[in-house]
Amino acid sequence: MSARTSHSRITLPAADAFDDCAFAAGKTDPAPSCSSKIAIAETLKRFEREATHGTLDTGRYRMRFNIWGEGPPLVFLPGMCDDRISFVLPMSRLAERFCCISYDHPTGQHDGAKLGARRHVDYVDDFFALLDHLHIDRLIPLGSSFGSTITLAAMHRMPERFPRGILQGGFACRHLSVAEQMLARWARWWPGALNQLPGRESLILHNQGSTFDQAPPERKTWFLERNGAPPIAAVAHRALVIDGVDLRRLLPSIRQPMLLVVGDQDVLVGRQQEKELLEGLPHANRAEIEGCGHLPQYSHPEVFAELVQQWIGN
Repeated sequence: MSARTSHSRITLPAADAFDDCAFAAGKTDPAPSCSSKIAIAETLKRFEREATHGTLDTGRYRMRFNIWGEGPPLVFLPGMCDDRISFVLPMSRLAERFCCISYDHPTGQHDGAKLGARRHVDYVDDFFALLDHLHIDRLIPLGSSFGSTITLAAMHRMPERFPRGILQGGFACRHLSVAEQMLARWARWWPGALNQLPGRESLILHNQGSTFDQAPPERKTWFLERNGAPPIAAVAHRALVIDGVDLRRLLPSIRQPMLLVVGDQDVLVGRQQEKELLEGLPHANRAEIEGCGHLPQYSHPEVFAELVQQWIGN
């Protein structure tokens, strides 16, 4: 495997540094309030200046990843329509205390990935390939939406590496409707990025636009630009992977403390999926963000970052 990175090894504090959890006492907790707003332009400049940008050949594709900050490792696993840049706003706060790592799923464009041959286990293997390359033995994974399924599978496979986890907009099983399956199969052959589809902006704003009402105006523009940046074909393949995954039987054996971050206006992941996680995971805790949809990293990054920081207890 080959890589370009200045970080040869990351050293964690003792294991019990992860064990002082602010949310451990209850099943449901309110999100904290945060007053100071994160400025996007300034954050992107910091990210380019301060973060390490690397490429890893996993043997299945050439993975692009970023490392930002110092401290205990916190790895962000992106959702179906997102990439490693999608978490940059909450990372700008968390990088002050943690070594924040984000990476791209395969896209089939200039990364050597053969999307048609990929299974869910390949995404899990890719995650472990990154951890092994960076010599990270213990870490906190933060799985967003589709990334939550990779997080669950990884924590089940090697629980000793994950003292606790975070699922944002998470689920263990989410089957597609017949119409969604047909659309995904057709879309595997469509060119261009998802955010370039005609009518997508109107649909997204209809479903999630109100969650940006209290946010600075630039947040909505940033959301429309970044969410859907991956190629349509790659997103379609991920959707079909999701349709074939059911991790509910694994949940009782994932005994690490888990924080579920949910938005009270999430229209993409329903209460049934959330209930399955809360009832299936032995040590699940829930934090709800008011006025938030499926992706708080865009609309509520300050609150999201504070929740993560409190949960890890650092």
